[in-house]
Amino acid sequence: MNRAWFRNKAIDSGATLIRTVDGFLGRSSKVGDRPIFDSSLFPWTRVIEDNWQKMRAELDAVLEDPDSVPPFQEISKDQQHLTSDDRWKTFFFYAYGFRAEKNCQRCPETARLLNSIPGMTTAFFSILAPGKHLPDHRGTFKGVLRYHIGLLVPQEKENCKIRVDKEFRHWEEGQSLIFDDTFRHEVWNDTDSTRAVLFVDFVRPLRFPANVLNSMIISAIKHSPFVGDAVSNYESWGKKFERSA
Repeated sequence: MNRAWFRNKAIDSGATLIRTVDGFLGRSSKVGDRPIFDSSLFPWTRVIEDNWQKMRAELDAVLEDPDSVPPFQEISKDQQHLTSDDRWKTFFFYAYGFRAEKNCQRCPETARLLNSIPGMTTAFFSILAPGKHLPDHRGTFKGVLRYHIGLLVPQEKENCKIRVDKEFRHWEEGQSLIFDDTFRHEVWNDTDSTRAVLFVDFVRPLRFPANVLNSMIISAIKHSPFVGDAVSNYESWGKKFERSA
């Protein structure tokens, strides 16, 4: 039995355990349990929206050197069932306690704004190339919610959309979208332009004792192969890019 077997076994066991408490977390949610949430439930979104153009300027600078932005599956091998080409790229800032120092230095305003989000666990620029489709899938952990704010949205925005459960939305520049990724969801960019959002996972507001259990699960995720391998892949990719550059 090799390291990959133990890694996959640990991740599968963790995912199974997490799914067993999903119902409890959903019932303990202070903001309800639904596919898509009204952003007014989260006052911090106003600060992000008021400063979205600062993040857009930093995104534009990143996109001037697209080769420096890795495909998602190069960082998280667990995304290979969703994407296998270079048309979904990610510029990471944070992942469960890990801070991508060089990327935060390149985008200081974005990093500053991320630190204003209560319970932020993961954050990156999510960059979807023209024609890219992410097939129907679901997340495994109801203890976090997902936040998008549109930074670069194609002019034909109705053709660049997300389905969460049975609800469809399209992104707007400077506007927030919050959803529960444990509901099955699917993404399309059926345009000739790039779509980019700030992608954040943050801790779901929960009542006691679910909030304590959730903190324990998040701590376990921080120390799991899922995060550890992604950090190693990010660092390896960065070194490889620096050598090639």
